[in-house]
Formats: sequence, C-alpha cells, structure tokens
Amino acid sequence: MRYVLSNLGQGLRRNLSMHLAVVLTLFVSLTLVGIGLLVHAQAQKVVDQWGSELQITVWLCRDDDSNAKCLGAVTKAEKQEIEKVLDSSAQVDSYEYESKAEAFEKVKALYGASEADRFEGPNAILTEDDMAESIWITLKDPDQYEAVTSAVTGLDGVSSVRDQRDTIAPLLKVMDAMQIGSIGVAAFLVLAALLLVANTIRLTAFARRKEIAIMRLVGASSAYIALPFLLEALVTALVSVGLAVGTLGGFMYFGVMDKFTQYLGFIPWIDWSDWAVAAIAVAILGPVLSLVPTLLLTSKYLKV
Repeated sequence: MRYVLSNLGQGLRRNLSMHLAVVLTLFVSLTLVGIGLLVHAQAQKVVDQWGSELQITVWLCRDDDSNAKCLGAVTKAEKQEIEKVLDSSAQVDSYEYESKAEAFEKVKALYGASEADRFEGPNAILTEDDMAESIWITLKDPDQYEAVTSAVTGLDGVSSVRDQRDTIAPLLKVMDAMQIGSIGVAAFLVLAALLLVANTIRLTAFARRKEIAIMRLVGASSAYIALPFLLEALVTALVSVGLAVGTLGGFMYFGVMDKFTQYLGFIPWIDWSDWAVAAIAVAILGPVLSLVPTLLLTSKYLKV
C-alpha cells in the first residue's frame, strides 16, 4: 500500500497539468449534465402542476368590444346558452364566472400595492368598466380541450377563447432547448474528457515504462501495476464530482431558491430533493467516466 500511495503521489505530480485538464473538463461536463437533469425536473413540475390546472378562458363580449361580432355587452340569454353548451359537454369538469370587479382586482393584485394609485382617480390607466366578464372552464382531461374550444367559439356573446397552453408553451420550449443544449454540450465535453484520460494514461505509462518492466520481471500482477492508475483516475473523478455538486448547490441556493422563487413565485420550482437526484447521478457518472476507460486502456498501455 505504501508503494501504491507513493506512485499515486508521483503520478499526480508528474502529470499535474494533464490531471487539471481532466478535472476541469469533467467538472464542466458533469455540471452541464446536472443542469440538464434539473431543467428536465423543472419542466416536469410545470407540466404536472399546470397540466392538471390548465383552464380554458372564455372572454365575454363587452361594450366597445374589439371583436366585430360583438354588438354589445353579453346578455343574460346568451350566458344561459353558453351554460347549456358547457353543461352538455362531457369534457367539462366545472366552470365559474368571473365578474368585471373580480377581473379588476386580479389586475391590481398583479401590479402590487405600490401601484394601486394608478387605478384610481380620473387619470386611472384602467377601470372596472374596461374589464370583460369571463368564464373559466376546468376540464376533466386537460388534453381534451379542442372539443370544448370549438364548441364555445362562435357562440353569441363570446368575444374570444384562450387556452392557457398558449401562455406556457414558450416557457416549455425554452426549457426543452436548455435541456437539449446542456446535454449536447455535456456529451461533447464527456468525449473530450475520455480522450484526456486516455492521453494521461498513455503518458504516465510511458514515463514509468522502466518501472513497469521491472515489476513484470519480478512477477507483479497486472492489477497491482494498474492500481496507481486507477487511484489517479478516482482522485480526478472525486474532485470533479465535488466541484460539480457544489456548483449545482450554488445554482439552487443563489439562483432558484433566492431569485427565481422570489420573482416568479407563481411557477412551481424544483427543490433540494431534485438537486439530490442530480447530485447522485453526477456522483455515479463521474467515476464511471474516469474509471471505466482507465480499466480498458491500462490493459493496452501497460503491456511492456
């Protein structure tokens, strides 16, 4: 063991720059893999949360409506006709009306208490009369929205119909692009790390060719000769994993927990359990990327 540890220290010192290159490459690639996993978990949370809560919003006609088909504010008879269509639809789970006053309160809450004075007085940017009544429809199956949308669109008293998927679709597309991009770059860097590991083993074996030859002559086993190389690979892997896990933790603490949840609290964000899953995946992947090629290549480069 003393010999193995001595060779480990010598190997790390002799090829310090090469080992640093492997560590940095593995660190960046593992970090990107972890970010890809976190982005995937985030996208899944958004789909799971909003997928069951996505609603269809039916905006009813109002005076001076921008829709030319609206000849005036929606009437009671038109509301009853809309209700009949919704009650007869097998896809509708429930629906509720939102009055002008309720819609106005939502808008003011969105701007915050500090902007409340902008909605008061003769120069108010928006008043209750400017709002439209609406119906919020909850579906039994969020994926079965086309039948309800087509049934409601065009009814008298209906100004427009909006599916909330149109609102979150750009967000999901951005997440998908981030996930694909991070995994793609990570795969490229993993390949670079494998090439660096192969070069490190080749250079180290060449530097120790006389020692290896002597050890072969005295009957040392292949496993005993390869052990220092495996330990070097393990050390670089552990350092890389530690840096990657720490970076992912910093991203969670300073990014998601401190910033994203504060300013975008309406979105269901990932938590520390998702970070733990990504950290475990990185902790497994790091040694695999380092030890497996080392095991395969030592049998080639250690033959003297």
